[in-house]
Amino acid sequence: MATLGDIGVAAAFNLLSAFVFFIAFAVLRLQPFNDRVYFPKWYLKGLRTSPASSGAFVKKFVNLDFRSYLKFLNWMPEALKMPELELIDHAGLDSAVYLRIYLIGLKIFAPITIVAWAVLVPVNYTNKTLELQLKNVTSSDIDKLSISNIALESDRFWTHIVMAYAFTFWTCFVLLKEYETVASMRLHFIASEKRRPDQFTVLVRNVPPDPDESVSETVEHFFLVNHPDTYLTNQVVCNANKLAKLVKQRKKKQNWLDYYQLKYSRNNAQRPIMKTGFLRLCGQKVDAIEHHEAEIGKLSKEIAEERERVKKDPKAIMPAAFVSFKSRWGAAVCAQTQQSRDPTSWLTEWAPEPCDVYWPNLPIPYVSLAIRRKFIKSVIQGILPGLALKLFLIFLPAILMIMAKFEGFISKSSLERRAATRYYLFNLVNVFLGSIVAGSALEQLNTFIKQSANEIPRTIGVAVPLRATFFITYIMVDGWAGIAGEILMLKPLIIYHLKNFFLVKTEKDREEAMDPGSLGFNTGEPQIQLYFLLGLVYAAVTPALLPFIVIFFGLAYVVFRHQIINVYNQEYESAAAFWPDVHGRIIIALLISQVALIGLLTSKKAAQSTPFLIALVVLTIWFYTFCKARYEPAFVRYPLQEAMMKDTLERAREPNLNLKPYLQNAYIHPVFKEEDEGDEFDFKSENESVLVPTKRQSRRSTPAPSRISGASSPSLPPEVVPEHPERAS
Repeated sequence: MATLGDIGVAAAFNLLSAFVFFIAFAVLRLQPFNDRVYFPKWYLKGLRTSPASSGAFVKKFVNLDFRSYLKFLNWMPEALKMPELELIDHAGLDSAVYLRIYLIGLKIFAPITIVAWAVLVPVNYTNKTLELQLKNVTSSDIDKLSISNIALESDRFWTHIVMAYAFTFWTCFVLLKEYETVASMRLHFIASEKRRPDQFTVLVRNVPPDPDESVSETVEHFFLVNHPDTYLTNQVVCNANKLAKLVKQRKKKQNWLDYYQLKYSRNNAQRPIMKTGFLRLCGQKVDAIEHHEAEIGKLSKEIAEERERVKKDPKAIMPAAFVSFKSRWGAAVCAQTQQSRDPTSWLTEWAPEPCDVYWPNLPIPYVSLAIRRKFIKSVIQGILPGLALKLFLIFLPAILMIMAKFEGFISKSSLERRAATRYYLFNLVNVFLGSIVAGSALEQLNTFIKQSANEIPRTIGVAVPLRATFFITYIMVDGWAGIAGEILMLKPLIIYHLKNFFLVKTEKDREEAMDPGSLGFNTGEPQIQLYFLLGLVYAAVTPALLPFIVIFFGLAYVVFRHQIINVYNQEYESAAAFWPDVHGRIIIALLISQVALIGLLTSKKAAQSTPFLIALVVLTIWFYTFCKARYEPAFVRYPLQEAMMKDTLERAREPNLNLKPYLQNAYIHPVFKEEDEGDEFDFKSENESVLVPTKRQSRRSTPAPSRISGASSPSLPPEVVPEHPERAS
């Protein structure tokens, strides 16, 4: 068994490893040729230029200013200097609130650590139970600081129960204040953010078929009748997945063509030659420029044919549409109310922002979503528990993301939240329960299933103290050295230089090579929750583990603040829609800690004191339901009062605002935006609401100006045009 000396040596080694990583990072980030790896966010925003582009040849690769190496840790205060409001403006609310998860960890565990070491550690250590049982029981120094050192039926267990109440009340207090703060931040962010198409747009699904009208005409007729004062325009959803694949292929060919043309412009004496076989290593030799021009021409023809098919084939038009309104208030009313007598048709939900839409899933028929999700649930329950251990959780995040896509979620943010939920459950079962109960995941589940409900808490409670040393080691390796390795970014560094040497052909290639991607909420947040779980479970059982948790949260906050400011590029903005999930998982960790303590005290025959913990479980569940009712609506619904207030302010600032040019193409499929303006207009005219006589004699009329929507003018103010939501790919 590990002694305190062994733990101390391991801690010193892991701290030294972290310090070595920090030094390596400090040296590597100062080198000009690594600048794009460690500060890519500023490059992608166009606010930084490469120091390797000018100066002497040596200075393009090596930083010769030795004074800069003396301040190798100055990145830490620099990461902490940026105020939260500036951070929100720079990186978005999602990133700022993600960092608050680490702050919550510090707020919860720093005071708990002080109290636990001041109260519980002396109570545990001054008992001599393990010393008296030394001949019969193998124990470690850590065990002497834990509840394992308390004798059976001891009155000292009352101290642990009182501390369990204190820890729970403090955790709930912090969670309550944070929920209130984040909800307020979300509403303020939505109220103050710039105009975006999703503020005015609703996704309508299950549009009933009409033999006399197209989907676009049906949608327009319905909303002109039921939302006459606020309806503006609609954009039907089309199945352009095949077209998107063709456009992607043409982009690759065009990139190669740009490369060979650039190569030829530098050496006009010889035309570039390539082989047409596998990986261009074998096959017939051809003129590279002519070959790619021919390939692009062929793909362009296929793309044009496919575009025409999508525009004219009724089967390519799905019974769904993005419906835009003249005001946020009108969109909020539509998104949050039932539209027809039949609750299965005209289903509405807030549209994601255009850059958050996951286009391949939009054509999935709505009726098939429930079947898909039930199938995925069966796969997860029946197959993946054993598979997860076989893959050592390496490929699990990618597998879970594929499953979320199969379930049909229409936005990248919802995909990440669903994948994060699955990943959290696997961490709970495989890492936590899998470590305290020996055996594979299926064996663990069988163990719990075959036991009576009364025995499960006891099984967990007895096993928890025995694994404290393992989890302390896990926190040091994964939490300390792992976080320090995160800032070193060794893998992205190597990949960037390999791509830059072998694959980068154009400046666009260089941008793609240095793009670090997003923060990775689907894997990062569940990993943080594991540390919340360990800290709360061991707070009253083995307080010796708590300082390791506090160090993790402190290091992680500083490191990820630096990464969010300088590295990770925000892919979408959900205005912290994930926060209810974060809150709920911390509550789950609290409940597991209470159930484990009940089971442990039961095994210690503390029959008189154990029942008092049942009341704590009930109070925790009540607290969760209170927070859910009080604060969660701010994350799932948009208050009409807030919508009206923002509309009123906008009309006061821009009385002649015409939103139609801003919204009418906001949700057109990205592949149609690749084409020229003329083609794009042609596609729009196929689907836009127009005056089309039908057998139902429905026609488009211009509603009188309402008090809500205000006046309109035929032109959009110049400042609105640049806010087009689509980002360059």
